Amino acid sequence: MLRVIISGYSGSMGKVLTKCVNEDSELEIVCGVSRDEIDVPFKTYNKMSEVEENADVIIDFSHHSTIDDVLGYATKTKTPLVIATTGFNEEELNRIEDASKIIPIFHSSNMSLGVNVLVKLVKEAAKALNGFDIEIIEKHHNKKLDSPSGSAVMIANGVKEVLPDSEFIYGRHGRSDKRNTTEVGIHAIRGGTIVGEHTTIFAGHDEIVEIKHTAQSKDIFAQGSIAAAKFLVKQEPGYYNMNDMLK
Repeated sequence: MLRVIISGYSGSMGKVLTKCVNEDSELEIVCGVSRDEIDVPFKTYNKMSEVEENADVIIDFSHHSTIDDVLGYATKTKTPLVIATTGFNEEELNRIEDASKIIPIFHSSNMSLGVNVLVKLVKEAAKALNGFDIEIIEKHHNKKLDSPSGSAVMIANGVKEVLPDSEFIYGRHGRSDKRNTTEVGIHAIRGGTIVGEHTTIFAGHDEIVEIKHTAQSKDIFAQGSIAAAKFLVKQEPGYYNMNDMLK
């Protein structure tokens, strides 16, 4: 039985993760951590540093501002950590990387297996479709905080791995010059209850190729994080992502 701490249990993804963990006979929730309290059938804390229990793995669906507290507990107790939170700045990402020298850390901006396969396909298309203009459009619900989404940035970074001269353009409001051939346009749409949709457009002369992923429920992200947790507990300290697990 894998003992799990859920960081961010009271958020929308935390609630979905709680449901999915409870449905998995191989997992057990030790406790939950969140700034906001809701009624749940397990012990809860407001901060990770207050947690008294030990666990086999932490799954974090909280907020990037809590990362120091999460890393502090994880490194102190040598607990593997799955980070599914988005919106990190460069300094926070550096601290995550430093902590991965002490404990195994799995970090992905999108826990969907399908999205991570999409990134692989986008990289292959970027190699093959020389001279095509590339635009990334992401759509999410009206309560999503970060923009563009971590997944859109992940896709764009995948393009940049293949095309190092790529320049990210976040929307085009106020721009009066024509499109540069090295541009990768990134556009965010927020509305309604859209779970998540990412489309990468390759526009060439008289032809268009689109690679698209649509999330139909949040369960896919929770299930992806659970798969990551089961993978991570078998690993040595280090920084892991979906590419490592998909291998």
